[in-house]
Amino acid sequence: MAEIEGETEGTGAYAGKVGVRLRAIRRQKRLSLQDVESTSDQEFKASVLGAYERGERAISVPRLQRLARFYRVPVDQLLPSDDGPDFTHTPGDPAVVIDLDRPVARASEKVKLDLAAIEKMDGPAAEMLTRYLSMVQVQRGDFNGRVLTVRRDDLRAIACMLDVTPDHVIGRLDSLGIAFVIDQSASAAAVSVTSS
Repeated sequence: MAEIEGETEGTGAYAGKVGVRLRAIRRQKRLSLQDVESTSDQEFKASVLGAYERGERAISVPRLQRLARFYRVPVDQLLPSDDGPDFTHTPGDPAVVIDLDRPVARASEKVKLDLAAIEKMDGPAAEMLTRYLSMVQVQRGDFNGRVLTVRRDDLRAIACMLDVTPDHVIGRLDSLGIAFVIDQSASAAAVSVTSS
């Protein structure tokens, strides 16, 4: 019985941690509580969502899933990080090492991808790209949903998905109309934006 009581006592603290995540994602989406209420056709009342965010109310799993769908984020991103033991690693297992040191794009270039344009693309490459970029968003906790800056290692993976060499990936992204390339070595005004 003590274990059940301990879980009940910890539930309030966990609800508070969930609330912090819910508030962080909502703010990252630039939505007020009232915005969520009106945009969701009042499925998520501002007062109830506020109670979830303050940890005053625990949110059910089905409701959490619907809220994640509304915010367009993976449901696990609405949960706090797990401080418990890691059951997946066995001591003595060899670590997998992948060499990602080979240069890909010029260091002076910063590439941003238009996530809305990518959503409109069709085909297997588009599906892989969408899944990969969703994973990147999860790793970075970046869910603004509009533009995502990709790093050199990301460009290597994207090159494989688009079946081009790493040296040609920026040109391919540009030809698809989904990339904004900013040459940081040039003046701040020299921004090349692709046409859609």
